[in-house]
Amino acid sequence: MPYDQDALSLLAREYPTEQALYTEIINLKAILNLPKGTEHFMSDLHGEYAAFCHIMNNCSGVIREKTLTVFGDRLTPEERDDFLTLIYYPREKLARLRAEGAVGTAWYRLALSRLIELCRALSSRYTRSKVRKLMPPEYAYVLDELLHAQPDEDNNQVVYHQKILDTLIELNSADEFVEALCGLVKRLAVDRLHIVGDLFDRGPHPDRILDMLSAHHAVDLEWGNHDVLWMGAASGNGACLAAVVRNCLTYDNLDVLESGYGVSLRPLTLFAQETYPTLSLRDAQLQAINVIMFKLEGQIIRRHLEYNMDDRLLLERMDREASFVQIGETRYPMKPLPFPTVSTDDPYALTEGEKGVMEAFAHAFRHSERLSRHMDFLYQRGRMYRVANGNLLFHGCIPMTEAGGFASIDLSGVLYSGRSMMDHFDAVARTAYYSRVPSAVDFMWFLWCARLSPVCGRHIKTFERTYVTDQAAWDEPMDPYYRHCETVEGCERVLREFGLSAETAHIINGHTPIRVREGESPIKAGGRLVVIDGGFCRSLQKRTGIAGYTLIGNSHGLRISAHQPFTSITDVLDHNADIHSDPQVFENFPHRLMIADTDTGKQIKRRIALLEDLLRAYRAGWRAEND
Repeated sequence: MPYDQDALSLLAREYPTEQALYTEIINLKAILNLPKGTEHFMSDLHGEYAAFCHIMNNCSGVIREKTLTVFGDRLTPEERDDFLTLIYYPREKLARLRAEGAVGTAWYRLALSRLIELCRALSSRYTRSKVRKLMPPEYAYVLDELLHAQPDEDNNQVVYHQKILDTLIELNSADEFVEALCGLVKRLAVDRLHIVGDLFDRGPHPDRILDMLSAHHAVDLEWGNHDVLWMGAASGNGACLAAVVRNCLTYDNLDVLESGYGVSLRPLTLFAQETYPTLSLRDAQLQAINVIMFKLEGQIIRRHLEYNMDDRLLLERMDREASFVQIGETRYPMKPLPFPTVSTDDPYALTEGEKGVMEAFAHAFRHSERLSRHMDFLYQRGRMYRVANGNLLFHGCIPMTEAGGFASIDLSGVLYSGRSMMDHFDAVARTAYYSRVPSAVDFMWFLWCARLSPVCGRHIKTFERTYVTDQAAWDEPMDPYYRHCETVEGCERVLREFGLSAETAHIINGHTPIRVREGESPIKAGGRLVVIDGGFCRSLQKRTGIAGYTLIGNSHGLRISAHQPFTSITDVLDHNADIHSDPQVFENFPHRLMIADTDTGKQIKRRIALLEDLLRAYRAGWRAEND
């Protein structure tokens, strides 16, 4: 018999009759002809929770656009903005309206009818089953009834549905129902969210962003260098842990450690005050953790000659009396800072005090339940790269040579480059977290900051930026990838490496802020590459000139929205102030994409083929129904 008996036996349990097969095949073939869902791509959120929260609430302007389409001139601009603010922040808006005495039966009826109309329009792209799965369970039955009403000549359905709404209002459940509908609007507006790296550092609340993403109905992540840093710290890498603390101090972002994850700075503070008494508290804390970090980095480099990072062993090249450091052939003057814990005999050995500081941090990281939950989420939903619906997503780069080939690294006698490098690094990162294999744990530091790391892709000069006064030593050369992928040829080489069409696929990156203020475009190489780091982080907005990008892909094409800075939730509630987004369409598809054209469509087609095999087996008598 030409069929896979094991596969058919499993399917036969689910579909024991021809009738059951007919129903499922018809359903799946119908799904293939629905429009492709809307995908949103964002990157480099860097802890900017308030701005990210608003972008999630307004779906990068998609809800405003859909509201204009559905209601047109039936709403005045003031009514429309008031309605949108309700959708974005239903609980806060309702509280304001109640305080103003503006909420009553007539208001509820009107607001609920508008929300239902908008939900009905947005749900037209999905199966009824999928829409129901997106609904809050406690209201799923009522919402399903309201969204899928059919008109009749006696208006029975209209009366029936009006009675449902009136009962909700009478039972004082209307507020909860408004919130449920507003949430459903947002879930229907965006089918899939892709975060292309860097949730952590710089901004104040990456923990809140992770709470929000963990509750999202359909999200995936591609790890960025700052995510890998925290993942390394959570895996037990001391150098990564020290760098996490250093970054929080540098960006004045200690709240995420202390309040967000319950990691106390007290051990570091006491050690720093005692060891560096001539410095201010913050400078003492920074000097203490900097020295610890460079020591721990040096230990890793010494253990792993294969990293080829001996040039970063700079503590041993300092002349503390003359206050200079030898880097290559050049002597650079250093800032006049004390190094009382750096031994001449072994500059990379931690003192007992430094060991105590790191043991306290390691204990706090291991026992932070919230941090563990967030790290689990990063590993479960994240990866080094992703191929999704003909697009290649990764945060930084695919390391390349000056000549344009893929750079390689020799690890334990095996050469890795291109896709094999990405796959191997992904596997090592998981080994570090789940198995705590020492070599894998060490590798998390390499992944965070090495030039040949795909999430980094530049020659990091942390020591020079910390201690050297001559800024000429601060330059951090970028991987040749960033030059080659400005060209169509370079992008096509990368796309082919990952099995994608060089003519139709796109590379989607973050990591390198686009200088919009200087005329730089996020769309490069004739549209083959899209770089979506537009400066969500406030500290980067002077450089970029905007406050972040969202790449939007729907069934019609691709466009990128540039966002203006977010003010505050208070401003939204007081003045209906929305983030202004400037959309730019850069690719219209030759035909509208349907589910059949997506990755999900490919899976459905494979399932249909198996179901049709089972149907033929039933009809030919090779397998009995209900067997």
